[in-house]
Amino acid sequence: MKEKMSTKVDKLDVDVYETREEMGKAAARDAERRINHFITEYGEATIVFAAAPSQNDMLAALKETNVDWTKVRALHMDEYMGLPVDHPAGFGNFLKRVIFDALPFKEIHYLYDQNLEPEEICDRYSELLEEFPPDLILLGVGENGHLAFNDPAVADFNDPLAVKIVELDEVCRTQQVNDGCFADLSEVPEKAITITLSAIMNAKETICVVPGELKAPAIDRMLNGGIQTECPASILRTHERSSLYLDADSAKIALNL
Repeated sequence: MKEKMSTKVDKLDVDVYETREEMGKAAARDAERRINHFITEYGEATIVFAAAPSQNDMLAALKETNVDWTKVRALHMDEYMGLPVDHPAGFGNFLKRVIFDALPFKEIHYLYDQNLEPEEICDRYSELLEEFPPDLILLGVGENGHLAFNDPAVADFNDPLAVKIVELDEVCRTQQVNDGCFADLSEVPEKAITITLSAIMNAKETICVVPGELKAPAIDRMLNGGIQTECPASILRTHERSSLYLDADSAKIALNL
């Protein structure tokens, strides 16, 4: 593969680049265009961020784009339960390090609140999503096909909730070790809080960024399997304005590269 490859699977636009860096820069340019459109249209934009090493290339490039971040409200998709508030693997802490502290956001709303019980956090964040419906969600896909922490066992395409408490499956927890976020499986929390698939699908637009060989089987199921909760990410094929960015490694099985 020498050049960008583009295709469409159901309603989902799919762009494949040779390298992670090229993929990340292209996704950031797309995000820049969409965010600026929402700012022009509404005077501000509400963006939900995923926290994972898979997003590093896109997030690094996003910091170099021409966006008035003082008009952008930032939220994030999920968070572990049971980690110390300052744990470096906490998703809010990850985003704080890689992008939230680097840009002058209008507002930043962290999911975790040490003064609230988990159920109260879910209620608070649900109210926030209702008050500020996301314009754009930037997300990835897990090795088990999850979106946010909607693992196959807890995924619900018609979830009545916007935010919920979930138990993480072993594939999901092992991925956190593979990503270098924890030294071994025993350190990875077993529960988390996540925005649901209903909340993701209610976003006006989504950009999904998925590099790496370890994600190739999940991307194959996402694009070539049925639209079913066994691969939660497959639901993006029904979203009206969603794009998937891959590198050659993550696309190689699904697209026979």
